[in-house]
Amino acid sequence: MAPRPAATQSLSPNPIVRGLRQTKIILEMIKFEHTIFMLPFALMAAVIAGRGHWPLFFAKLPWILLAMVGARSAAMAFNRIVDRKFDAANPRTAMRALPAGQLTVPQVTFFTIVASALLVFASAMLNPLALALSPVALLVVFFYSYTKRFTPFSHLALGIALAIAPVGAWIAILGRIDAPALWIGGAVVCWLFGFDIIYALQDTEFDKANGLYSVPAWLGNARALLLSRISHVIMIGLLAMAGVSAHLGVLYAFAVVLVAALVWYEQSLVKPNDLSKLNLAFFTLNGYISMALFVLTLADVVVGSRLR
Repeated sequence: MAPRPAATQSLSPNPIVRGLRQTKIILEMIKFEHTIFMLPFALMAAVIAGRGHWPLFFAKLPWILLAMVGARSAAMAFNRIVDRKFDAANPRTAMRALPAGQLTVPQVTFFTIVASALLVFASAMLNPLALALSPVALLVVFFYSYTKRFTPFSHLALGIALAIAPVGAWIAILGRIDAPALWIGGAVVCWLFGFDIIYALQDTEFDKANGLYSVPAWLGNARALLLSRISHVIMIGLLAMAGVSAHLGVLYAFAVVLVAALVWYEQSLVKPNDLSKLNLAFFTLNGYISMALFVLTLADVVVGSRLR
């Protein structure tokens, strides 16, 4: 069935109501609620960087949040534009807003521009280095959308794109890059690489049939899952190194152990020929992982600040 024309969608004599409906569709399209995956890592880095300087942390926190939301929203909207033809051909994604005709390309393009401008503006309010690097961040997150066309390591490109969040938050607070930020960023790369491979298991056959690249399409589901598990083991090691380099304490060490247990459970839910629990593994557990790590890191930093 051909998608309905966008002009027939959500017609209302009230432009405010129509605008609100379109905004709701856009937020659903970019899965705005999944921002919870990355914001905790950004906040974790900001908390570590700003410990002992809480007035500075809270003064910059709103701009950090706006920058992270802007960057992720721009990246997701751009991805939907670039992938709209593949989304239309894939039964799993055919009802997304663009292929379903609920939004037009100009509408989503305008949203992408606004979200990008939000990132640049928030970066300008933070410090000169953050502003200077904001176009680089946009270039990286936009480039990811093309990687499935030529490399099975598109998952790695996604990890690098999202690792910008904690490194950027560190820059936002201190105006420089230090070792803990790089360890946290590396952990995010491995985390995303591992769980995006799991997510890609849904589209193994579609990717093969349509000339798209992914680790499952390249290696098969069983070996792809093995590579995902190796990546998650490395992630735990990098988180441990972040704690050592930032001189964090027992609560952070407990956070790393807890994350290791959650990642192990996540991996146990998905089998090469059984994806029935994929949504639990991908959406629910990864939200728990990022939130648990942030909350326990915050507790560790607060307790450590009080002891000094």
